[in-house]
Amino acid sequence: MLPVSFSHRCWAEIDLDALRSNLAWLRHRIGPECSLMTVVKADAYGHGLRQIAALLMQAGTDIFGVANLNEARNIRAVGRGWPILMLGACLPDETERAIKDNVMPTLSTSEEARRFSRMARKLKRTVSAHVKVDTGMGRLGAPPEQMPALLDEIKRLPNLNAVGLYTHYADGENDATFTRKQRTQFQRLAKQLTAAGHHFSHFHANNSAALLHEPQSMHNLVRPGLLVYGVLPSGRRRPAAALKRHLHPALAWKCRISLIKEIPKGTTLSYGRSYIAQRRMRVATLTAGYGDGYLRSAHREARVLIGGKQCPILGCITMDQMLADVSRVQTPNPGDEATLIGHQGKMEISANQLSQWASTVPWETLTAITHRVPRLYRGDQAA
Repeated sequence: MLPVSFSHRCWAEIDLDALRSNLAWLRHRIGPECSLMTVVKADAYGHGLRQIAALLMQAGTDIFGVANLNEARNIRAVGRGWPILMLGACLPDETERAIKDNVMPTLSTSEEARRFSRMARKLKRTVSAHVKVDTGMGRLGAPPEQMPALLDEIKRLPNLNAVGLYTHYADGENDATFTRKQRTQFQRLAKQLTAAGHHFSHFHANNSAALLHEPQSMHNLVRPGLLVYGVLPSGRRRPAAALKRHLHPALAWKCRISLIKEIPKGTTLSYGRSYIAQRRMRVATLTAGYGDGYLRSAHREARVLIGGKQCPILGCITMDQMLADVSRVQTPNPGDEATLIGHQGKMEISANQLSQWASTVPWETLTAITHRVPRLYRGDQAA
């Protein structure tokens, strides 16, 4: 157990050894011929970007995937020498900064390619870019039928090299048929482009869901996000139990009891009098709320762990506090821990379980944890 400062009313514990173990398993899963891009968007999925980047550098990631240039700069502040791919589109006024910071852009259009070529010539630099094909996600990427012309143009442009080709699966955790359609389309296009003389260092499509369910489409680079942090993608497609055993959630989220009350039947609780006690109850006020990132939509079904028991949340979750039924907990006291995500004794609340209660996905649950929640690191690499 980490020592908890009195200033920590709500905090997250990050197990760096779990992250290291997850990365080792991912390396084993993809094999020695495949490179690993670790996706660290949104503050490393809420785990703390700089600390996680430092561990991943030491543990041997090949490439970092980010959403924006600020994330790239945070990685560069930790260590240099690692390639960084910006998975989001680069805005026009970000072009110069991306080139100076040596961040590989994602290109979807001729206009983007020409813009990077012009700026690279001005700066006397050469830009390495990954070109994205849209096989069904609809956000970024050129349609497959436009890709030959786009790459022909990029090939003619000075100071610009297309070193990667990739796509993104739209529903890998749910729809096997559509995912395989996307995979087939991407593989066919990759062969066509290679035959036409376009050569890439990296082909990639597999995110976390595809790594679990579509191992035959790994190509020579994969880009897991959730799996790095030991969390399974939610969805109808369930991975084999044997795979689950290799993953270790790195994040636990906790708060404390600030007050205990005994209330009679009929007492109303929280804003909007959103809960009415059906019996005499013992209620704990907890030091966490939606200001800390706890999703307000979870309140009707959510539980927390206190004293090794699952305790229902009562009434609406408020900005800084929420209420839990601790009637079944023996001698709860102010200052006691409440686990929002993680283990307590033999009980566990996973990020997936909390997401289900909130009618959302674990990506949102983890990245919603706000910056006022301190991250406390443990393990061999913890400072």
